[in-house]
Amino acid sequence: MSESAELLSIDDFVRHWAADRPDAVVLEQGDEKITFAQSEAMGRRIVAALAALGVAKGDRIAWLGKNSWLYFQLLFSAGRAGIVTVPIGWRLAAPEIEFILEDTGAKVVFADEGFDAAAREAAARLPEPPRVVPLGEARKLFAEAPADPFEPAAPDDAVLQLYTSGTTGNPKGAVLSSRNLYGLRSAAASAELPWQEYGEDEAILVCMPCAHIGGTGLGIMSLGAGIRGIVQSEFTPEGCLDAIEQGITRFFIVPAALQMVIQHPKAKSTDFSRLKYVMYGAAPIPLELLRQAVETIPNASFLQCYGMTETTGTVAMLFPEDHALDGNPRMRSAGRALPGVELEIVGPDGEELPRGAVGEIVTRSSNNMLGYWNLPEATASTLTADGWVHTGDAAYMDEDGYIYIQDRMKDMIISGGENVYPAEVESAIYGHPDVAEVAVIGVPDDTWGEAVKACVVPKPGREVDPDNVIAWARERIAAFKAPKSVDVIPELPRNPSGKILRRQLREPYWEGRERRVN
Repeated sequence: MSESAELLSIDDFVRHWAADRPDAVVLEQGDEKITFAQSEAMGRRIVAALAALGVAKGDRIAWLGKNSWLYFQLLFSAGRAGIVTVPIGWRLAAPEIEFILEDTGAKVVFADEGFDAAAREAAARLPEPPRVVPLGEARKLFAEAPADPFEPAAPDDAVLQLYTSGTTGNPKGAVLSSRNLYGLRSAAASAELPWQEYGEDEAILVCMPCAHIGGTGLGIMSLGAGIRGIVQSEFTPEGCLDAIEQGITRFFIVPAALQMVIQHPKAKSTDFSRLKYVMYGAAPIPLELLRQAVETIPNASFLQCYGMTETTGTVAMLFPEDHALDGNPRMRSAGRALPGVELEIVGPDGEELPRGAVGEIVTRSSNNMLGYWNLPEATASTLTADGWVHTGDAAYMDEDGYIYIQDRMKDMIISGGENVYPAEVESAIYGHPDVAEVAVIGVPDDTWGEAVKACVVPKPGREVDPDNVIAWARERIAAFKAPKSVDVIPELPRNPSGKILRRQLREPYWEGRERRVN
């Protein structure tokens, strides 16, 4: 909507749409709906309720649970006043939840239904425990608080903190502002990109996890566009098809999940006629999957999104016109820079490389994070003083500006759209009574893109049971991070300085494949 292109803060958007279309629905989940006008008034009550709990601008509040319209209402409301919301992945293990709560210094944890006990357990182990507020209590607090005015936050104030898996074992909190969330809208509006135009009757499905930018970002998008966000607690193929019947016009999904949707028996009887755009990311779309998807959803346009938490989501896109069923060369790319975004391929010295040369993707735009929470050194190694984010992805750029990812300069594994760092998994496996050494790699997987594999060296005189190692890891980290398979090997390959040669471990599994990402 052109009239909202220059708005920059969450408060700007909430007040704009409350005045422009007060009776239109902004959030819907099951039988619950809230209009823009109701959301604006409820937002003032939530800010007052948070103040009564001792929460002020710059403080952190956490959400532990699945997707909920109330989570998004909480995010919108807190963000209006410069209070930072931290969604915590509900699939994380207890030690991971505890770490995030301690790292943020969150004053309050809002616990979704069924997560009260986990929240209390984690909070109780902290030196300064946050207050745990279950969903029922939160609703009561928000309903009874006065709808008082407050001082709105500025566009560059922090509003959201998302945790990314850490290369050194612990996750890092990427701090995002309203400008990060909405700053590219003006450039997109000026470019008159069709997919950036929203009709009043449109709706976005929010079903990816809210602890990820691909989940929370869709709720942020619905607010910015002034349209309905249909929230589902978690992704299921049947739920996605139900939402399509409800009238969603666009959604974001990872390729593995899209495959589940179009292959679900219900897809044959689903009316896809209102679906305009299928946005996908975290991995390229296999050509055969694109063919199946176009056959199932012939009227929809496909958009591949490339980005990361540190870039507040998408900074490059493969546009609908670049998707071809015959598999044109651009189908192998991650697209080109969005309006308002700079992309370069640089060498180890940070200098831009010639077109066609493989180096690291760096990007600069208003989307780039403020930094990592309380980690100045990690921030400096990712975000340069002049505003470039180092993505860790190795790629080349063609003459037309399309980027072709070849490998990951970091060791990150992407499995089903989830980021998994080997260091986290290795830390979980270390300590197993039968394991002397471990290295974790990503291997090709037809369903999830990549699967986590652990290569372990047994302790002298011990035998390793792969199933036992997997179970051991699952007790300590989220199940999606735990290895799906374990190889027992006599020793780990190392260079002269002792560094593990992961590339050498990975090579047999990726042999014959053009790229070392799937």
